[in-house]
Amino acid sequence: MSLNNCYNFDDFRKLAKKKLPAPIFHYIDGGADDETTLRRNTDSFLNCDLVPNILASVGQPDLSTTVLGTKIDMPLFLSPTAMQRLYHHEGDKASARAAEKFGTFYSMSTMATSSIEQISNVSSGPKLFQLYIHKDQSLTDNLIDRCKSSGFKALCLTVDTVVAGNRERDHRWGFTTPPKLTLKSLLSFATHPKWAINYLLNEKFELANVSHFTKKGSSIAKGVMEYINEQYDPAMSWKDAEYCVKRWGGPFALKGVMSVEDAKRAVDIGASAIMLSNHGGRQLDGSRAPFDQLPKIAEAVGGKIEIIIDGGIRRGTHVLKALSMGATACSFGKGFLFALGAGGQAGVEKILKIMKDEITRDMILLGKKKISDLNHTNIAYR
Repeated sequence: MSLNNCYNFDDFRKLAKKKLPAPIFHYIDGGADDETTLRRNTDSFLNCDLVPNILASVGQPDLSTTVLGTKIDMPLFLSPTAMQRLYHHEGDKASARAAEKFGTFYSMSTMATSSIEQISNVSSGPKLFQLYIHKDQSLTDNLIDRCKSSGFKALCLTVDTVVAGNRERDHRWGFTTPPKLTLKSLLSFATHPKWAINYLLNEKFELANVSHFTKKGSSIAKGVMEYINEQYDPAMSWKDAEYCVKRWGGPFALKGVMSVEDAKRAVDIGASAIMLSNHGGRQLDGSRAPFDQLPKIAEAVGGKIEIIIDGGIRRGTHVLKALSMGATACSFGKGFLFALGAGGQAGVEKILKIMKDEITRDMILLGKKKISDLNHTNIAYR
């Protein structure tokens, strides 16, 4: 199997599983506890169907939309994801370049393995930075200020990771940052020599945005769960979120909003957008899927704040269902990470092209010329 034979999410996942050592693959693939929420994130899209209009003379549909103050060429962008250096030696740089080619947002995690400044130098495309509140407020302030000076377009604060979820696959496979050999993982690393050579001979692994503040997660073998539990502030509050909104002073999203009450509060503190997300099913297992919550939240705050669906996106039809139910745009993580692991920048470009082609084709089949034409009349619940 090769990149040429990848036509959908499952194909990229299979190729990434073939190319990546087991601890790395399962870190991308896994969720918390019994992984019920992980599965539900995608299954939720099966509860409704698209209803097309015919003879609509669509021609070539316009997929562009405005998100967080920036016009993007398609209503789908890359979710912020940590430690991309583990999946391919070019990591965030490859993802940022691919997103730029498709005129959509690349999102950088606080726990990225390239720095804010490095990515600013390699990509002129729209960039969003994802922030965590650390116990050391000077670190949080430093990240916000560096994003300002580096030309990032928007900032989002992840609010659902004040403590790490119980990701049992990481324990089972011995996932650490940086990777270390255990009896169980040794065979997997040994049977993936290309990955090992690229990892060892290219840029050193580090959490580049925070390494000057802490060595945890960079120079010592430290599980990502331990890093979260030691460094993130479990007492994070709405006051902290409002502080970040004001310090940033630009387009700002809260990532991890799932309730109507919290969506309304996000409007009150001046956020530009909310990202309906359960962290890819990696935090509170048994929680609702973003798409399941979308109708209630869109009814409550639609038109007052942008709504981004993050979680379970596998197909262009998933994007169109979300947009029809009131979302402004969608983002995805696992899909492009598997593509990154499968083929680096070329892999990310290919999955973005596949998703763009699917959205374009399905817009034509739905009879819709532009994103703003999509609405709840396109949806029928079973």
